[in-house]
Amino acid sequence: MSFTLFPRTRRDLALDSLAGLSVGDALGAQYFVPGNHPTDLLDARTPDPPWDWTDDTEQACCLVATLGDGDFDRDGFADLLGRRFEPYRGYGPGAVVMLRQIREGLPWPIAAAAAFDGQGSCGNGAAMRAAPLGAWHADSLARAAAQGSRAAEVTHAHPEGIAGGVAVTVAAAFAAAARLNGHRPDPGRTLLAAAAHTAPSVVRDGLTTAAAWRGGVQEAAERLGNGGQATAQDTVPFALWVADRYLDDFPAAVAACVVAGGDVDTTAAIAGGVVAAYTGTAGIPGAWLAGREPLPAWLAAESSD
Repeated sequence: MSFTLFPRTRRDLALDSLAGLSVGDALGAQYFVPGNHPTDLLDARTPDPPWDWTDDTEQACCLVATLGDGDFDRDGFADLLGRRFEPYRGYGPGAVVMLRQIREGLPWPIAAAAAFDGQGSCGNGAAMRAAPLGAWHADSLARAAAQGSRAAEVTHAHPEGIAGGVAVTVAAAFAAAARLNGHRPDPGRTLLAAAAHTAPSVVRDGLTTAAAWRGGVQEAAERLGNGGQATAQDTVPFALWVADRYLDDFPAAVAACVVAGGDVDTTAAIAGGVVAAYTGTAGIPGAWLAGREPLPAWLAAESSD
């Protein structure tokens, strides 16, 4: 990386990524509603707004509010997650238990380690919120990877859950750096960059497979997973494959996630956050931004920078 990021630039990049993440999340979630047809999005027809966002966006807002100088503040992040989570936003049962424990004072390392009978979570929650953190660290992929691991560990003690968070953080950092350098990466480069900074894991294996895949969306979802199992392994390779392929086309990236089915709000949140790190909010259709439920009022008040 050959540029210096000032604090305001970092925050602007993170907020652009958050916008893309939240729009992908909110629009993607509409396709769990009976009567909304995924193929309509290919013809630029969207469900009637407003589009409510889910736990993906709520957690990402907590992450963005925590961003600041130095290492990622895991204690502050855990406190925000515990205070701000709203179970009706679509949290899984395990996440609800963990965040209630944190809210009630249980230290986050204990709560995270106890999940799933002591195995820790390998779910896609750390990945779905991670893109703004990567955009913040656009000047260093290694730094992005280290901070992505710190952010993931607050709720995900399983190596695969952490790997998913790291991979998305690095992909978003790579995309934001490409934006600042004015160069659209060649196909597969975003995936290879993420894989290079992700620990050996099923997630990393999926990224290397995805980097070589040149087939269609449905075939990619069948090969890589579409999030239907709600694990990092089953979600991150496909979502980042979509982001890599449609890095300069936000509507196409979201449409690909919707058509692929599965955990659509989460794959669209991940892909949307990475793509918007590259395109900025200018790449998101204005009607889509207007259709998304406004971000929580507490975001600005909680922000540490």
